[in-house]
Amino acid sequence: MYKNREEAAEALVHLLQDYKNQEEVLVLAIPRGGAVIASIISQKLKVPWDLVIPKKIGAPFNPELAIGVVMQDGTIIKKEDASISYGIEDSYFENEKNTLLKEIKRRFDIYREGKPFPELKGKTIILTDDGIATGFTVKGAVEFLKGKDPKEIILAVPVAPPDALLEIEPMVDKIVCPLRPEFFFAVGQFYENFTQITDEEVINLFNSQSF
Repeated sequence: MYKNREEAAEALVHLLQDYKNQEEVLVLAIPRGGAVIASIISQKLKVPWDLVIPKKIGAPFNPELAIGVVMQDGTIIKKEDASISYGIEDSYFENEKNTLLKEIKRRFDIYREGKPFPELKGKTIILTDDGIATGFTVKGAVEFLKGKDPKEIILAVPVAPPDALLEIEPMVDKIVCPLRPEFFFAVGQFYENFTQITDEEVINLFNSQSF
C-alpha cells in the first residue's frame, strides 16, 4: 500500500538507480497519473521525461472491453482475436481511431504546447504509469515504442497483478514493479490517496521539469 503517487514514485526511484545521470535515458509517462510518477523519477535520476498517450478502443457492444489501442501517430494495435471472436470489422477500428486521435491531439496540444516529440531511436526508455490493471494499454504503448527503435525498454510501475506482468515480460527488456499482489481489483486500492490528476497538473509538471 502506498500513501500516494509520490511515495510510489520514490519506491521506483530506489530500484532505478542504475539509470541515474545516463544521457540516453528518457522516461515516458502514460498520463494522467503516470505524469506524477515520471516527474519524480526524472527529478531524482536527473533524466528528462515526456508523454506517450495510448487510448483504448472499446468493443461496440461493451465500451469497457478493450479490443485495441490507438497511439499518437495513428498506429492501431488490435487485440489478436478481436475481429474473429467479436466479428468486428476494420471500418469500426478506423472510425474509432479517428475519434480517439482527436482526443489524443487535444491532450498533446495542451500538455506539450507545441514542443516536438523527442527522438526515441537508441534511447533507453523507462515507461511508467501509476499502476497496471489489465496491461492492455501498456502493451499498446510498448508496441508503439518498439517501432521507434529504442536501445531498450524498461517498464517501471508501482503496482500490477502478476498475470498482467507475465504477459508484458516478453515484450520489454526489464520490469521494475515493487508491488505485485495476487488479489487485484483496481490500481486505486493500493493507494491511500488516489485522487484524479487534472490536465492542469500534468501541464504544470511537464513544464516545470529541469532536464
